[in-house]
Amino acid sequence: GRSYPDSLRPPMFAVLSSSWVIPGILGPSLATLIDHAVGWRAVFLGLLPFGLAAGVLTLPALRAIGPGEVDETHGPDPSRLPDAVRVAAGAAALLAGRGSGNMLVAVALVVVGAATAWPSYLRLVPPGTVRAKPGLPAAVLIRGMLTFAFFGADAYVPLALKEVRGMSTFWIGVLLTMTTLTWTGGAWLQARAVARVGASRLVVLGHLLIVGGVAVTALTLWRDVPVVVAFVGWPFAGFGIGLAYASISVTVLREAAPGREGAATSALQLTDQLGVALGTGLGGAAVALGDAGGWDPASSIAVAWGIAAVVAAGGALVGRRLPGPVGDAAPIPPG
Repeated sequence: GRSYPDSLRPPMFAVLSSSWVIPGILGPSLATLIDHAVGWRAVFLGLLPFGLAAGVLTLPALRAIGPGEVDETHGPDPSRLPDAVRVAAGAAALLAGRGSGNMLVAVALVVVGAATAWPSYLRLVPPGTVRAKPGLPAAVLIRGMLTFAFFGADAYVPLALKEVRGMSTFWIGVLLTMTTLTWTGGAWLQARAVARVGASRLVVLGHLLIVGGVAVTALTLWRDVPVVVAFVGWPFAGFGIGLAYASISVTVLREAAPGREGAATSALQLTDQLGVALGTGLGGAAVALGDAGGWDPASSIAVAWGIAAVVAAGGALVGRRLPGPVGDAAPIPPG
């Protein structure tokens, strides 16, 4: 927001999406090799040096940008940190309650978690966010719906293909790589189209593609359906989130008041991560309850995917509250 004019932000978000291509191609294959050679735990431990390296590379670049212009009437507020901690703690308690096998413990954790997180969350996001007020509040809300829907389904695609269809980790990695590529393709398409057609249409279309992708992929839960169907359905969902994700980021920077870009993007990232946590957490609770009840894994995964599809359909409705075309946006230069 401080380094690029409005007309260059859509392609810049596409460039950021492109940085996922090489990891998306190499990552699943390397993870499979490490899993067979050492064990799956080594995959996660091996990620730690990359995070440290990224921090070392990023910090000097961020310092070069400088503090920017600060809105003196809404300066940094240290009191917001406890609210952020309460949101994280409340979300953790809520998810722990959803996955608890003891009904009394589950109810207590859900109630305490919601009561702890909700008031703090409202203080950290723009007024009107939970009501999907048109503009910035709706953009913040819909990011959480988008990540809830996509990752709430995506987290259980490997489980479905392995446990229900007996697919090897190699082919599961191929599918995830294809989805990464279509996500990037969607991001590049939005870079060319968002100023002309508007964020609203792209975000609505993105959510509808996720609904369709979940529905088509869910067909593979029936063992008589060819498993190749998943290689058609889930990349469509990847293309959908590629269209919508960057469009929402562009909208938030455009709609944020001068000097409030940091607060707006903080609210966006908070809602983004809550969507991932709640989507995967509620899906995991459905899978865990099904496992405890002796269900066929296909049934519990179908419940998790059904939840994700319903939220994606809701996101398509909320997406209509985002801005339309930007008539005065400068044309995006080629390349």
